[in-house]
Amino acid sequence: MQQSQLAPLPDNLPFRFISSTIGRGAFASIKKAVPLDARSPVFAVKLIHKQYAVKQGRISPKQIATECSLHSHIGQHPNVIEWFATGEDTVWRWIAMEFAEGGDLFDKIEADVGVPEDIAHVYFKQLVSGTSFLHSKGVAHRDLKPENILLSASGNLKLADFGMATMYEYKGSRKLSATVCGSPPYIAPEVLACNRPPPSTAPVSSPKKYSPDLVDIWSCGVILFVLLVGNTPWDEPVLTSWEFYEYANKNGHSTDPLWGRIPPAALSLLRGMMSIDTKQRFSFAQIRQHPWFTRANKLLTADDRISDPLELATQMLGNLRIDLKNPATARFGSGDAMDLDGPSSGSNSGAALASTQPDVPLFDAAYDWERPGLRAVRRIATSSTQPTSVADISRTDRVDGHATGGRRGGAGLGYGLREALAEEPAMSQFSQVRGVPVTLTQHARRFQDIVPSYSLTRFFSHMPPLHLVQMLCASLHQLNVHTPPAESVMQAATSTYQDNERVAYIKIRALDGRKQAMHGEIFVDKCQLQAGDESGADQLLDVRFIKVKGDPLEWRRFFKKMAQLCNEAVYSPDDGDAGGI
Repeated sequence: MQQSQLAPLPDNLPFRFISSTIGRGAFASIKKAVPLDARSPVFAVKLIHKQYAVKQGRISPKQIATECSLHSHIGQHPNVIEWFATGEDTVWRWIAMEFAEGGDLFDKIEADVGVPEDIAHVYFKQLVSGTSFLHSKGVAHRDLKPENILLSASGNLKLADFGMATMYEYKGSRKLSATVCGSPPYIAPEVLACNRPPPSTAPVSSPKKYSPDLVDIWSCGVILFVLLVGNTPWDEPVLTSWEFYEYANKNGHSTDPLWGRIPPAALSLLRGMMSIDTKQRFSFAQIRQHPWFTRANKLLTADDRISDPLELATQMLGNLRIDLKNPATARFGSGDAMDLDGPSSGSNSGAALASTQPDVPLFDAAYDWERPGLRAVRRIATSSTQPTSVADISRTDRVDGHATGGRRGGAGLGYGLREALAEEPAMSQFSQVRGVPVTLTQHARRFQDIVPSYSLTRFFSHMPPLHLVQMLCASLHQLNVHTPPAESVMQAATSTYQDNERVAYIKIRALDGRKQAMHGEIFVDKCQLQAGDESGADQLLDVRFIKVKGDPLEWRRFFKKMAQLCNEAVYSPDDGDAGGI
Protein backbone atom coordinates (compact mmCIF):
# COMPACT_ATOMS: atom_id res chain seq x y z
CA MET A 1 0.00 0.00 0.00
CA GLN A 2 1.30 3.38 -1.02
CA GLN A 3 -0.49 5.06 1.91
CA SER A 4 2.65 4.45 3.94
CA GLN A 5 4.22 7.32 2.04
CA LEU A 6 1.99 9.65 4.05
CA ALA A 7 0.96 7.78 7.19
CA PRO A 8 0.24 4.18 8.20
CA LEU A 9 -3.35 3.06 8.27
CA PRO A 10 -5.02 2.64 11.67
CA ASP A 11 -4.12 -0.68 13.30
CA ASN A 12 -7.29 -1.07 15.37
CA LEU A 13 -9.83 -1.32 12.58
CA PRO A 14 -12.93 -3.49 13.24
CA PHE A 15 -12.40 -5.35 9.97
CA ARG A 16 -9.60 -6.79 7.86
CA PHE A 17 -8.71 -5.93 4.28
CA ILE A 18 -8.87 -8.72 1.73
CA SER A 19 -7.74 -6.91 -1.40
CA SER A 20 -5.30 -4.48 -2.85
CA THR A 21 -6.69 -1.09 -3.80
CA ILE A 22 -9.70 -1.52 -6.09
CA GLY A 23 -10.44 2.17 -6.64
CA ARG A 24 -8.79 5.50 -6.11
CA GLY A 25 -9.76 9.14 -6.03
CA ALA A 26 -7.73 12.27 -5.53
CA PHE A 27 -7.48 11.95 -1.76
CA ALA A 28 -9.12 8.59 -1.06
CA SER A 29 -8.69 4.95 -1.92
CA ILE A 30 -11.05 1.98 -1.69
CA LYS A 31 -10.28 -1.56 -0.57
CA LYS A 32 -12.41 -4.63 0.04
CA ALA A 33 -12.79 -5.86 3.63
CA VAL A 34 -14.59 -8.42 5.78
CA PRO A 35 -15.38 -8.63 9.52
CA LEU A 36 -12.45 -9.66 11.73
CA ASP A 37 -13.97 -13.04 12.58
CA ALA A 38 -15.74 -13.95 9.35
CA ARG A 39 -15.27 -14.30 5.60
CA SER A 40 -18.46 -12.45 4.76
CA PRO A 41 -20.01 -10.11 4.04
CA VAL A 42 -17.52 -8.46 1.73
CA PHE A 43 -17.84 -4.69 1.82
CA ALA A 44 -15.96 -1.64 0.58
CA VAL A 45 -13.95 0.72 2.77
CA LYS A 46 -13.23 4.26 1.61
CA LEU A 47 -10.05 5.63 3.21
CA ILE A 48 -9.76 9.42 3.27
CA HIS A 49 -6.53 11.16 4.23
CA LYS A 50 -8.04 14.13 6.09
CA GLN A 51 -5.14 16.54 5.90
CA TYR A 52 -4.59 15.89 2.21
CA ALA A 53 -8.31 16.29 1.51
CA VAL A 54 -8.29 19.71 3.17
CA LYS A 55 -5.02 20.91 1.62
CA GLN A 56 -5.35 19.58 -1.92
CA GLY A 57 -9.00 18.69 -2.27
CA ARG A 58 -10.65 21.83 -0.95
CA ILE A 59 -12.73 19.48 1.20
CA SER A 60 -13.23 20.66 4.78
CA PRO A 61 -13.49 18.28 7.77
CA LYS A 62 -17.11 19.41 8.06
CA GLN A 63 -17.81 18.28 4.49
CA ILE A 64 -16.34 14.85 5.18
CA ALA A 65 -18.42 14.54 8.36
CA THR A 66 -21.50 15.72 6.45
CA GLU A 67 -21.00 13.03 3.79
CA CYS A 68 -20.96 10.35 6.49
CA SER A 69 -23.94 11.85 8.30
CA LEU A 70 -26.13 12.16 5.20
CA HIS A 71 -25.20 8.75 3.84
CA SER A 72 -26.10 7.09 7.13
CA HIS A 73 -29.31 9.16 7.35
CA ILE A 74 -30.53 7.96 3.96
CA GLY A 75 -30.98 4.33 5.03
CA GLN A 76 -31.47 1.25 2.89
CA HIS A 77 -32.77 1.18 -0.68
CA PRO A 78 -32.12 -1.34 -3.51
CA ASN A 79 -30.71 1.40 -5.76
CA VAL A 80 -28.49 3.21 -3.25
CA ILE A 81 -25.13 2.07 -1.91
CA GLU A 82 -25.75 1.14 1.71
CA TRP A 83 -23.78 2.85 4.48
CA PHE A 84 -22.44 0.60 7.26
CA ALA A 85 -20.13 2.47 9.62
CA THR A 86 -17.42 5.09 9.91
CA GLY A 87 -14.47 5.89 12.14
CA GLU A 88 -11.33 7.99 12.25
CA ASP A 89 -8.00 8.66 13.90
CA THR A 90 -5.85 11.78 13.72
CA VAL A 91 -4.92 11.09 10.08
CA TRP A 92 -7.55 8.90 8.43
CA ARG A 93 -11.31 8.80 8.13
CA TRP A 94 -12.73 5.49 6.96
CA ILE A 95 -16.23 4.76 5.68
CA ALA A 96 -17.49 1.17 5.38
CA MET A 97 -20.23 0.69 2.81
CA GLU A 98 -21.80 -1.81 0.46
CA PHE A 99 -19.46 -3.17 -2.21
CA ALA A 100 -20.84 -2.73 -5.74
CA GLU A 101 -19.63 -5.99 -7.24
CA GLY A 102 -20.75 -5.12 -10.77
CA GLY A 103 -18.42 -2.13 -11.14
CA ASP A 104 -19.22 0.98 -13.20
CA LEU A 105 -22.44 0.92 -15.21
CA PHE A 106 -21.15 3.32 -17.86
CA ASP A 107 -17.99 1.28 -18.37
CA LYS A 108 -20.34 -1.22 -20.05
CA ILE A 109 -21.99 1.33 -22.35
CA GLU A 110 -20.65 2.00 -25.83
CA ALA A 111 -19.62 5.62 -26.28
CA ASP A 112 -21.53 7.38 -29.06
CA VAL A 113 -23.89 4.40 -29.34
CA GLY A 114 -25.66 3.95 -26.02
CA VAL A 115 -27.75 0.92 -25.10
CA PRO A 116 -30.98 -0.58 -26.49
CA GLU A 117 -34.12 1.29 -25.44
CA ASP A 118 -35.29 -1.47 -23.10
CA ILE A 119 -31.99 -1.39 -21.16
CA ALA A 120 -32.07 2.41 -20.98
CA HIS A 121 -35.61 2.11 -19.62
CA VAL A 122 -34.53 -0.41 -16.94
CA TYR A 123 -31.73 1.74 -15.61
CA PHE A 124 -33.65 4.99 -15.89
CA LYS A 125 -36.45 3.56 -13.76
CA GLN A 126 -33.88 2.40 -11.19
CA LEU A 127 -32.19 5.82 -11.29
CA VAL A 128 -35.52 7.52 -10.63
CA SER A 129 -36.28 5.04 -7.85
CA GLY A 130 -32.96 5.67 -6.07
CA THR A 131 -32.95 9.45 -6.53
CA SER A 132 -36.56 9.93 -5.47
CA PHE A 133 -35.82 7.86 -2.36
CA LEU A 134 -33.03 10.30 -1.48
CA HIS A 135 -35.46 13.16 -1.94
CA SER A 136 -37.99 11.46 0.32
CA LYS A 137 -35.33 11.71 3.02
CA GLY A 138 -34.80 15.40 2.29
CA VAL A 139 -31.41 14.75 0.66
CA ALA A 140 -30.29 15.86 -2.81
CA HIS A 141 -27.25 14.21 -4.42
CA ARG A 142 -26.12 17.23 -6.52
CA ASP A 143 -23.44 15.23 -8.34
CA LEU A 144 -25.35 12.67 -10.40
CA LYS A 145 -23.13 11.53 -13.27
CA PRO A 146 -21.87 8.25 -14.75
CA GLU A 147 -18.90 8.06 -12.35
CA ASN A 148 -21.30 7.83 -9.44
CA ILE A 149 -23.56 5.11 -10.87
CA LEU A 150 -22.47 1.57 -10.06
CA LEU A 151 -23.86 -1.94 -10.49
CA SER A 152 -24.55 -4.78 -8.09
CA ALA A 153 -23.46 -8.33 -8.94
CA SER A 154 -26.97 -8.99 -10.26
CA GLY A 155 -26.88 -5.94 -12.54
CA ASN A 156 -28.96 -3.50 -10.49
CA LEU A 157 -28.11 0.21 -10.42
CA LYS A 158 -26.57 1.70 -7.27
CA LEU A 159 -26.13 5.41 -6.54
CA ALA A 160 -22.81 6.22 -4.88
CA ASP A 161 -20.60 9.07 -3.62
CA PHE A 162 -22.46 11.53 -1.42
CA GLY A 163 -19.60 13.99 -1.10
CA MET A 164 -21.67 16.79 -2.66
CA ALA A 165 -25.01 15.81 -1.13
CA THR A 166 -27.01 18.26 0.94
CA MET A 167 -30.01 18.18 3.26
CA TYR A 168 -32.45 20.53 1.55
CA GLU A 169 -35.60 19.64 3.50
CA TYR A 170 -36.07 18.84 7.18
CA LYS A 171 -39.34 18.67 9.09
CA GLY A 172 -41.17 20.53 6.34
CA SER A 173 -38.64 23.35 6.10
CA ARG A 174 -36.81 23.73 2.78
CA LYS A 175 -33.61 25.56 1.92
CA LEU A 176 -31.95 26.56 -1.32
CA SER A 177 -28.30 26.03 -2.29
CA ALA A 178 -25.68 28.35 -3.73
CA THR A 179 -22.72 25.93 -3.99
CA VAL A 180 -21.48 25.41 -7.56
CA CYS A 181 -20.82 21.68 -7.80
CA GLY A 182 -21.22 18.86 -10.27
CA SER A 183 -19.81 17.79 -13.63
CA PRO A 184 -20.30 20.30 -16.50
CA PRO A 185 -22.11 18.00 -18.97
CA TYR A 186 -24.62 16.89 -16.30
CA ILE A 187 -25.00 20.09 -14.30
CA ALA A 188 -28.19 22.17 -14.41
CA PRO A 189 -27.88 25.70 -15.87
CA GLU A 190 -29.18 27.37 -12.69
CA VAL A 191 -26.21 25.92 -10.77
CA LEU A 192 -23.73 27.56 -13.13
CA ALA A 193 -25.70 30.81 -12.84
CA CYS A 194 -24.61 30.97 -9.19
CA ASN A 195 -21.05 31.38 -10.40
CA ARG A 196 -21.78 34.38 -12.61
CA PRO A 197 -21.43 37.90 -11.21
CA PRO A 198 -24.84 39.53 -10.56
CA PRO A 199 -25.94 42.52 -12.66
CA SER A 200 -24.72 45.88 -11.43
CA THR A 201 -28.31 46.76 -10.49
CA ALA A 202 -28.77 43.71 -8.24
CA PRO A 203 -28.38 44.08 -4.47
CA VAL A 204 -25.05 42.73 -3.24
CA SER A 205 -26.82 40.76 -0.51
CA SER A 206 -28.95 38.63 -2.87
CA PRO A 207 -26.80 35.81 -4.28
CA LYS A 208 -28.38 33.44 -6.78
CA LYS A 209 -29.61 30.15 -5.37
CA TYR A 210 -31.18 26.97 -6.70
CA SER A 211 -33.39 24.08 -5.58
CA PRO A 212 -31.12 21.02 -5.11
CA ASP A 213 -33.89 18.50 -5.83
CA LEU A 214 -34.64 20.09 -9.22
CA VAL A 215 -30.95 19.95 -10.06
CA ASP A 216 -31.02 16.17 -9.55
CA ILE A 217 -33.99 15.85 -11.91
CA TRP A 218 -32.10 17.75 -14.63
CA SER A 219 -29.09 15.45 -14.17
CA CYS A 220 -31.32 12.35 -14.40
CA GLY A 221 -32.57 13.67 -17.74
CA VAL A 222 -29.04 14.08 -19.09
CA ILE A 223 -28.15 10.58 -17.89
CA LEU A 224 -31.18 9.15 -19.74
CA PHE A 225 -30.02 10.99 -22.86
CA VAL A 226 -26.57 9.40 -22.48
CA LEU A 227 -28.05 5.94 -21.98
CA LEU A 228 -29.96 6.27 -25.23
CA VAL A 229 -27.26 7.74 -27.50
CA GLY A 230 -23.92 7.30 -25.72
CA ASN A 231 -23.15 11.01 -25.58
CA THR A 232 -24.24 14.11 -23.69
CA PRO A 233 -26.40 16.75 -25.41
CA TRP A 234 -23.71 19.40 -24.76
CA ASP A 235 -20.37 19.79 -23.05
CA GLU A 236 -21.78 22.40 -20.68
CA PRO A 237 -25.19 24.11 -20.40
CA VAL A 238 -23.93 27.62 -21.16
CA LEU A 239 -24.99 29.93 -23.98
CA THR A 240 -21.49 29.82 -25.48
CA SER A 241 -22.21 26.17 -26.30
CA TRP A 242 -23.98 26.07 -29.67
CA GLU A 243 -25.91 22.91 -28.78
CA PHE A 244 -27.27 24.38 -25.56
CA TYR A 245 -27.91 27.81 -27.12
CA GLU A 246 -30.11 26.25 -29.78
CA TYR A 247 -31.88 24.06 -27.22
CA ALA A 248 -32.58 27.08 -25.01
CA ASN A 249 -33.79 29.29 -27.85
CA LYS A 250 -35.97 26.68 -29.53
CA ASN A 251 -37.80 25.61 -26.39
CA GLY A 252 -36.12 22.24 -26.12
CA HIS A 253 -35.98 21.50 -29.85
CA SER A 254 -32.63 20.89 -31.49
CA THR A 255 -31.31 20.13 -34.95
CA ASP A 256 -28.36 18.25 -33.46
CA PRO A 257 -28.33 14.71 -34.95
CA LEU A 258 -28.02 13.26 -31.43
CA TRP A 259 -31.55 14.41 -30.60
CA GLY A 260 -32.74 12.70 -33.79
CA ARG A 261 -31.66 9.36 -32.32
CA ILE A 262 -33.85 9.75 -29.23
CA PRO A 263 -36.98 7.55 -29.42
CA PRO A 264 -39.90 9.91 -30.21
CA ALA A 265 -41.85 8.78 -27.14
CA ALA A 266 -38.96 9.83 -24.86
CA LEU A 267 -38.48 13.33 -26.32
CA SER A 268 -41.21 15.03 -24.30
CA LEU A 269 -39.98 13.32 -21.13
CA LEU A 270 -36.45 14.65 -21.66
CA ARG A 271 -37.68 18.16 -22.45
CA GLY A 272 -39.79 18.11 -19.30
CA MET A 273 -36.91 16.96 -17.11
CA MET A 274 -34.48 19.36 -18.74
CA SER A 275 -36.74 22.39 -18.75
CA ILE A 276 -34.59 25.50 -18.29
CA ASP A 277 -37.52 27.13 -16.51
CA THR A 278 -37.38 25.35 -13.15
CA LYS A 279 -41.07 26.11 -12.53
CA GLN A 280 -41.90 23.99 -15.57
CA ARG A 281 -39.44 21.19 -14.82
CA PHE A 282 -41.05 17.80 -14.23
CA SER A 283 -41.42 16.41 -10.74
CA PHE A 284 -40.88 12.71 -10.06
CA ALA A 285 -44.67 12.28 -9.92
CA GLN A 286 -44.93 13.66 -13.48
CA ILE A 287 -42.02 11.50 -14.64
CA ARG A 288 -43.72 8.36 -13.31
CA GLN A 289 -46.91 9.21 -15.20
CA HIS A 290 -45.17 9.78 -18.52
CA PRO A 291 -46.04 7.20 -21.24
CA TRP A 292 -42.38 6.38 -21.92
CA PHE A 293 -41.79 5.67 -18.23
CA THR A 294 -44.84 3.37 -18.03
CA ARG A 295 -44.09 1.61 -21.34
CA ALA A 296 -44.01 -2.19 -21.43
CA ASN A 297 -40.56 -3.72 -21.09
CA LYS A 298 -39.81 -7.42 -21.47
CA LEU A 299 -36.73 -7.03 -19.26
CA LEU A 300 -38.87 -5.96 -16.28
CA THR A 301 -41.43 -7.81 -14.18
CA ALA A 302 -44.76 -6.28 -13.17
CA ASP A 303 -43.15 -4.92 -9.98
CA ASP A 304 -40.19 -3.44 -11.90
CA ARG A 305 -37.63 -6.12 -11.04
CA ILE A 306 -35.19 -7.34 -13.68
CA SER A 307 -36.94 -10.34 -15.23
CA ASP A 308 -33.99 -11.92 -17.03
CA PRO A 309 -30.54 -10.79 -15.81
CA LEU A 310 -28.78 -13.01 -18.38
CA GLU A 311 -30.66 -11.47 -21.29
CA LEU A 312 -29.95 -7.99 -19.92
CA ALA A 313 -26.24 -8.81 -19.62
CA THR A 314 -26.11 -10.37 -23.09
CA GLN A 315 -27.66 -7.30 -24.71
CA MET A 316 -25.33 -4.95 -22.84
CA LEU A 317 -22.15 -6.82 -23.75
CA GLY A 318 -23.32 -7.40 -27.32
CA ASN A 319 -23.64 -3.65 -27.81
CA LEU A 320 -19.92 -3.02 -27.24
CA ARG A 321 -18.01 -2.96 -30.50
CA ILE A 322 -14.58 -1.76 -31.65
CA ASP A 323 -13.82 -1.96 -35.37
CA LEU A 324 -10.24 -3.16 -35.82
CA LYS A 325 -10.70 -3.76 -39.54
CA ASN A 326 -11.04 -0.03 -40.18
CA PRO A 327 -8.30 1.59 -38.10
CA ALA A 328 -8.53 4.79 -40.15
CA THR A 329 -11.47 5.81 -37.93
CA ALA A 330 -8.96 6.38 -35.13
CA ARG A 331 -7.05 9.06 -37.04
CA PHE A 332 -8.85 11.98 -35.50
CA GLY A 333 -8.33 15.63 -36.26
CA SER A 334 -6.55 17.87 -33.80
CA GLY A 335 -9.85 19.04 -32.37
CA ASP A 336 -10.67 15.52 -31.18
CA ALA A 337 -7.25 14.62 -29.86
CA MET A 338 -6.46 14.40 -26.21
CA ASP A 339 -4.82 17.44 -24.66
CA LEU A 340 -2.04 17.49 -22.15
CA ASP A 341 -3.32 17.97 -18.65
CA GLY A 342 -3.10 21.55 -17.51
CA PRO A 343 -5.01 24.82 -17.40
CA SER A 344 -7.73 24.88 -20.01
CA SER A 345 -8.76 28.07 -21.70
CA GLY A 346 -11.64 26.34 -23.44
CA SER A 347 -13.58 25.45 -20.32
CA ASN A 348 -15.96 27.71 -18.52
CA SER A 349 -15.97 25.58 -15.42
CA GLY A 350 -12.38 24.92 -14.39
CA ALA A 351 -11.59 25.26 -10.73
CA ALA A 352 -14.79 27.19 -10.10
CA LEU A 353 -16.67 23.92 -9.70
CA ALA A 354 -16.58 22.25 -6.32
CA SER A 355 -15.58 18.66 -6.92
CA THR A 356 -15.10 15.43 -5.07
CA GLN A 357 -12.28 14.60 -7.47
CA PRO A 358 -9.61 17.35 -7.38
CA ASP A 359 -6.91 17.41 -10.03
CA VAL A 360 -4.01 16.34 -7.81
CA PRO A 361 -3.88 12.57 -7.19
CA LEU A 362 -3.18 11.41 -3.67
CA PHE A 363 -0.19 9.29 -4.60
CA ASP A 364 2.06 9.68 -7.57
CA ALA A 365 2.86 5.98 -7.77
CA ALA A 366 1.43 2.87 -9.37
CA TYR A 367 -1.17 0.95 -7.43
CA ASP A 368 -1.39 -2.80 -7.18
CA TRP A 369 -4.80 -2.97 -8.82
CA GLU A 370 -6.58 -6.30 -8.63
CA ARG A 371 -5.86 -8.12 -11.83
CA PRO A 372 -8.67 -10.23 -13.33
CA GLY A 373 -7.47 -13.61 -14.53
CA LEU A 374 -8.63 -15.72 -17.43
CA ARG A 375 -12.01 -16.88 -16.19
CA ALA A 376 -12.13 -19.97 -18.40
CA VAL A 377 -9.21 -21.46 -16.47
CA ARG A 378 -11.41 -22.01 -13.43
CA ARG A 379 -14.15 -23.61 -15.47
CA ILE A 380 -11.93 -25.96 -17.44
CA ALA A 381 -10.02 -27.12 -14.38
CA THR A 382 -12.78 -29.37 -13.05
CA SER A 383 -11.03 -32.70 -12.58
CA SER A 384 -7.60 -34.19 -12.03
CA THR A 385 -7.42 -35.22 -15.66
CA GLN A 386 -7.95 -31.67 -16.90
CA PRO A 387 -5.60 -28.68 -16.96
CA THR A 388 -5.25 -26.80 -13.69
CA SER A 389 -3.45 -23.67 -14.85
CA VAL A 390 -3.24 -21.31 -17.74
CA ALA A 391 0.06 -22.91 -18.66
CA ASP A 392 -1.63 -26.30 -18.83
CA ILE A 393 -4.38 -24.95 -21.04
CA SER A 394 -1.82 -23.87 -23.60
CA ARG A 395 -0.48 -27.43 -23.71
CA THR A 396 -3.79 -29.18 -24.29
CA ASP A 397 -3.42 -29.33 -28.05
CA ARG A 398 0.35 -29.32 -28.45
CA VAL A 399 1.84 -32.19 -30.39
CA ASP A 400 5.52 -33.04 -29.91
CA GLY A 401 6.05 -29.69 -28.19
CA HIS A 402 4.60 -27.65 -31.01
CA ALA A 403 1.33 -25.73 -30.96
CA THR A 404 -1.30 -26.63 -33.52
CA GLY A 405 -3.57 -24.41 -35.46
CA GLY A 406 -1.51 -21.19 -35.39
CA ARG A 407 -2.69 -18.64 -37.97
CA ARG A 408 -1.84 -15.00 -38.71
CA GLY A 409 0.07 -13.78 -35.68
CA GLY A 410 -1.46 -16.57 -33.63
CA ALA A 411 1.27 -19.16 -34.04
CA GLY A 412 1.89 -20.76 -30.69
CA LEU A 413 -1.59 -20.10 -29.33
CA GLY A 414 -3.09 -23.53 -28.81
CA TYR A 415 -6.75 -24.30 -29.28
CA GLY A 416 -7.28 -24.51 -25.51
CA LEU A 417 -5.96 -21.00 -25.02
CA ARG A 418 -8.02 -19.62 -27.88
CA GLU A 419 -11.03 -21.27 -26.29
CA ALA A 420 -10.19 -19.68 -22.95
CA LEU A 421 -9.84 -16.23 -24.50
CA ALA A 422 -13.16 -16.71 -26.30
CA GLU A 423 -14.82 -16.79 -22.89
CA GLU A 424 -13.28 -13.49 -21.83
CA PRO A 425 -15.98 -10.77 -21.95
CA ALA A 426 -13.49 -8.10 -23.05
CA MET A 427 -12.68 -10.13 -26.16
CA SER A 428 -16.18 -10.02 -27.66
CA GLN A 429 -15.94 -6.27 -28.32
CA PHE A 430 -13.27 -6.91 -30.97
CA SER A 431 -15.28 -9.48 -32.91
CA GLN A 432 -16.84 -8.37 -36.17
CA VAL A 433 -19.73 -10.74 -35.50
CA ARG A 434 -22.57 -9.05 -33.65
CA GLY A 435 -23.70 -10.60 -30.41
CA VAL A 436 -22.07 -12.45 -27.53
CA PRO A 437 -20.24 -15.74 -28.24
CA VAL A 438 -22.14 -18.86 -27.24
CA THR A 439 -19.04 -20.03 -25.36
CA LEU A 440 -19.47 -17.08 -23.01
CA THR A 441 -23.18 -17.55 -22.36
CA GLN A 442 -23.56 -21.33 -22.22
CA HIS A 443 -22.07 -21.58 -18.71
CA ALA A 444 -23.60 -18.34 -17.42
CA ARG A 445 -25.88 -18.48 -14.41
CA ARG A 446 -25.69 -14.88 -13.20
CA PHE A 447 -25.48 -11.38 -14.68
CA GLN A 448 -21.83 -11.19 -13.58
CA ASP A 449 -20.98 -14.36 -15.54
CA ILE A 450 -21.47 -12.34 -18.74
CA VAL A 451 -20.84 -8.73 -17.68
CA PRO A 452 -17.89 -8.77 -15.26
CA SER A 453 -17.16 -6.42 -12.39
CA TYR A 454 -13.81 -5.37 -13.83
CA SER A 455 -13.39 -2.81 -16.58
CA LEU A 456 -13.80 -3.93 -20.18
CA THR A 457 -11.16 -1.46 -21.38
CA ARG A 458 -8.73 -4.33 -21.87
CA PHE A 459 -7.15 -6.30 -24.68
CA PHE A 460 -4.66 -9.12 -25.15
CA SER A 461 -1.65 -9.06 -27.45
CA HIS A 462 0.74 -11.63 -28.89
CA MET A 463 3.25 -8.96 -29.95
CA PRO A 464 6.76 -8.96 -28.41
CA PRO A 465 6.76 -6.77 -25.27
CA LEU A 466 9.10 -4.03 -26.51
CA HIS A 467 7.28 -3.70 -29.82
CA LEU A 468 3.93 -3.51 -28.06
CA VAL A 469 5.06 -0.83 -25.60
CA GLN A 470 6.62 1.16 -28.44
CA MET A 471 3.30 1.00 -30.29
CA LEU A 472 1.37 2.10 -27.20
CA CYS A 473 3.70 5.06 -26.65
CA ALA A 474 3.55 6.07 -30.32
CA SER A 475 -0.26 5.90 -30.25
CA LEU A 476 -0.38 8.05 -27.13
CA HIS A 477 1.82 10.64 -28.81
CA GLN A 478 -0.51 10.59 -31.81
CA LEU A 479 -3.34 11.45 -29.42
CA ASN A 480 -1.19 14.27 -27.99
CA VAL A 481 -0.57 12.50 -24.66
CA HIS A 482 3.07 12.71 -23.61
CA THR A 483 4.83 9.58 -22.37
CA PRO A 484 8.48 8.69 -21.70
CA PRO A 485 10.31 6.48 -24.23
CA ALA A 486 9.16 2.85 -24.29
CA GLU A 487 12.44 1.60 -22.86
CA SER A 488 12.12 3.93 -19.86
CA VAL A 489 8.54 2.83 -19.27
CA MET A 490 9.60 -0.81 -19.22
CA GLN A 491 12.62 -0.22 -16.98
CA ALA A 492 10.49 1.69 -14.46
CA ALA A 493 7.98 -1.17 -14.29
CA THR A 494 10.73 -3.75 -13.81
CA SER A 495 12.34 -1.81 -10.98
CA THR A 496 8.99 -1.19 -9.22
CA TYR A 497 7.47 -4.67 -9.47
CA GLN A 498 9.55 -7.65 -8.40
CA ASP A 499 7.35 -10.51 -9.65
CA ASN A 500 8.60 -10.21 -13.25
CA GLU A 501 5.01 -10.22 -14.53
CA ARG A 502 4.71 -6.49 -15.16
CA VAL A 503 6.10 -5.39 -18.51
CA ALA A 504 5.15 -1.72 -18.43
CA TYR A 505 3.19 0.88 -16.52
CA ILE A 506 2.14 4.11 -18.23
CA LYS A 507 0.50 7.00 -16.41
CA ILE A 508 -2.16 8.98 -18.27
CA ARG A 509 -2.83 12.58 -17.23
CA ALA A 510 -4.76 14.46 -19.87
CA LEU A 511 -7.78 16.55 -20.65
CA ASP A 512 -10.57 14.78 -22.49
CA GLY A 513 -12.52 16.14 -25.44
CA ARG A 514 -14.57 18.32 -23.07
CA LYS A 515 -11.44 19.83 -21.50
CA GLN A 516 -12.13 17.94 -18.27
CA ALA A 517 -9.35 16.19 -16.32
CA MET A 518 -8.94 12.50 -17.09
CA HIS A 519 -6.40 10.44 -15.19
CA GLY A 520 -5.64 6.78 -15.64
CA GLU A 521 -3.04 4.07 -16.00
CA ILE A 522 -2.10 1.48 -18.59
CA PHE A 523 -0.76 -1.81 -17.24
CA VAL A 524 0.96 -4.32 -19.50
CA ASP A 525 1.37 -7.69 -17.77
CA LYS A 526 2.64 -11.07 -18.87
CA CYS A 527 0.39 -14.07 -19.20
CA GLN A 528 3.27 -16.56 -19.17
CA LEU A 529 1.42 -19.52 -20.57
CA GLN A 530 4.23 -21.95 -21.25
CA ALA A 531 6.69 -22.10 -18.37
CA GLY A 532 10.21 -22.70 -19.51
CA ASP A 533 9.48 -21.97 -23.14
CA GLU A 534 12.33 -19.63 -23.99
CA SER A 535 11.02 -19.04 -27.48
CA GLY A 536 8.24 -16.92 -26.02
CA ALA A 537 5.85 -18.44 -28.54
CA ASP A 538 3.17 -18.89 -25.93
CA GLN A 539 3.58 -15.56 -24.18
CA LEU A 540 0.51 -13.40 -24.20
CA LEU A 541 0.35 -9.84 -22.89
CA ASP A 542 -2.62 -8.47 -20.94
CA VAL A 543 -3.11 -4.72 -21.57
CA ARG A 544 -5.46 -2.99 -19.12
CA PHE A 545 -6.60 0.63 -19.20
CA ILE A 546 -7.59 1.64 -15.65
CA LYS A 547 -9.49 4.91 -15.15
CA VAL A 548 -8.55 6.80 -11.97
CA LYS A 549 -10.56 9.96 -12.61
CA GLY A 550 -12.85 11.17 -15.34
CA ASP A 551 -16.02 10.41 -17.25
CA PRO A 552 -16.33 6.66 -18.04
CA LEU A 553 -17.58 7.38 -21.56
CA GLU A 554 -14.62 9.66 -22.27
CA TRP A 555 -12.30 6.93 -20.99
CA ARG A 556 -14.09 4.44 -23.23
CA ARG A 557 -13.56 6.75 -26.23
CA PHE A 558 -9.88 7.01 -25.35
CA PHE A 559 -9.56 3.23 -25.11
CA LYS A 560 -11.28 2.74 -28.48
CA LYS A 561 -8.89 5.19 -30.15
CA MET A 562 -5.91 3.41 -28.62
CA ALA A 563 -7.17 -0.05 -29.63
CA GLN A 564 -7.70 1.10 -33.20
CA LEU A 565 -4.30 2.78 -33.40
CA CYS A 566 -2.73 -0.41 -32.00
CA ASN A 567 -4.94 -2.69 -34.09
CA GLU A 568 -2.03 -4.79 -35.35
CA ALA A 569 -1.20 -5.73 -31.77
CA VAL A 570 -4.70 -6.59 -30.56
CA TYR A 571 -5.59 -10.26 -30.43
CA SER A 572 -8.86 -10.72 -32.30
CA PRO A 573 -11.30 -13.56 -31.62
CA ASP A 574 -12.20 -13.78 -35.31
CA ASP A 575 -10.86 -17.03 -36.80
CA GLY A 576 -8.23 -17.22 -34.05
CA ASP A 577 -6.36 -14.27 -35.57
CA ALA A 578 -3.90 -12.26 -33.54
CA GLY A 579 -1.75 -9.31 -34.34
CA GLY A 580 1.92 -9.15 -33.77
CA ILE A 581 3.69 -11.18 -36.42
